[in-house]
Amino acid sequence: MRMLFLGDVVGRSGRSAIIERLPGLRERYRIDFVVVNGENAAGGFGITEPILIELLDAGADVVTTGNHVFDQRETLTFIERYDRLLRPINFPPGTPGKGAGLFTAKSGAEVLVLNVQGRVFMADLDDPFRAVERELEACGLKERADAILIDFHAEATSEKEAMGHFVDGRATAVIGTHTHVPTADDQVLPKGTAYISDAGMCGDFDSILGMDKEEPLQRFLTKIPAGRFAPSLGEATLCGVAIEVDDQTGLARAIAPLRLGGRLSQTEPAFWSSEA
Repeated sequence: MRMLFLGDVVGRSGRSAIIERLPGLRERYRIDFVVVNGENAAGGFGITEPILIELLDAGADVVTTGNHVFDQRETLTFIERYDRLLRPINFPPGTPGKGAGLFTAKSGAEVLVLNVQGRVFMADLDDPFRAVERELEACGLKERADAILIDFHAEATSEKEAMGHFVDGRATAVIGTHTHVPTADDQVLPKGTAYISDAGMCGDFDSILGMDKEEPLQRFLTKIPAGRFAPSLGEATLCGVAIEVDDQTGLARAIAPLRLGGRLSQTEPAFWSSEA
């Protein structure tokens, strides 16, 4: 099975890159399952229902989020209507929406997707490790799920690496999100779990984390807000990772970065390109 994860979508330029490129990528590489982190899709803060529908129509099977999930107040209502929109599973009990789901891939495989938020330098949510453990006990790899993908939305690389090793051999992939900068540590861990500290963002990199540079610079230089943050509108780089899954074990055979368009160096997964 082939899985694609696309990192945090930031504003209109990030959405446009996905809408333009994802359908062709799915067809060209015969991708079975796509997860997109959409928590910054609406002007850089949260996600709206029309934007969610755009991402799903473009080819996302599941849209994950993070600490900005409820920045758009309407999300508190519509998230209950969409099983394919997840928020961090370790939010307090009673929070609208859900943080995990079992979804059917194009290949027919059942994929468990977990959306989890870290606690280091972030809001003090419930323990992400215990939350993940509960889900793995309830829906184990090759017991009820053919593959398990974890979007770990966290600030600290150490916490992300700890999660990777915590579930190594029990999940297909742990993909870090939130910091918006793609890391170079994509690897298959010793027991077979694919890992990367951050998949990067789908947004304009002539920016500060996807935002127009002027306002963040103003705040760093003066500590005085002069206006609102606004997404940069230049050409976006589509950032993510491709994962090749062993159908027998549900573990990863390979992981590689995907970067298309915009300012960053371009790369596509060699283990797919050779067969496309």
